[in-house]
Amino acid sequence: MRLVAWARAVKSRQRHHGRGAGLPVLWLFTDAARLPDPRATAARLPKGLSGIVLRHDGAPGRKALGRDLARICRERRLMLVVAGDARLAARLHAGLHLRRGRRPRAGIRPGGLVTSSAHSIGELARARRAGAALVFLSPVFPTLSHTGVPALGPVRWARMARHGKLPALALGGIDGVRARALPRGICAGAAAIGALATA
Repeated sequence: MRLVAWARAVKSRQRHHGRGAGLPVLWLFTDAARLPDPRATAARLPKGLSGIVLRHDGAPGRKALGRDLARICRERRLMLVVAGDARLAARLHAGLHLRRGRRPRAGIRPGGLVTSSAHSIGELARARRAGAALVFLSPVFPTLSHTGVPALGPVRWARMARHGKLPALALGGIDGVRARALPRGICAGAAAIGALATA
């Protein structure tokens, strides 16, 4: 699969340059509409290279899904972060995914990895201040998840990523072909739904 091959090449470059140690370069975003049951896709993610952002907001059985994904992550050496729910993240011994750099109001702070989404320079700065270790900057390309939202494109995406002062991963319309258009020295990885679900 092209996207996995691209991710392996990114990881190899990071090791060579001594950057990004221990951070996944390929992430699956769960999506209740586009990927109602992500378990099978999660079980196919490459070991030691990947992470999962559990969204499925408001979906019935989110906690059970979280438990199953946490087990898959332990078995396959993947990282798991939970979007917007510090309590569930703590229960699953997972990291926390912030939306637009905003921490949830609950006072619980999980001990794991903190990631964030960002769509602007301001949100990149907020994510950094909130303690995010990496940021998913989107949408780099047109995406089915947000139809009609203007894409940044690789050049603007790279310009914003440089200002973020955090490892920036590309999200939005990513596949194995489009990933190759991303700037090698700036892009720290990619995240997808459809491209990983169909792999």
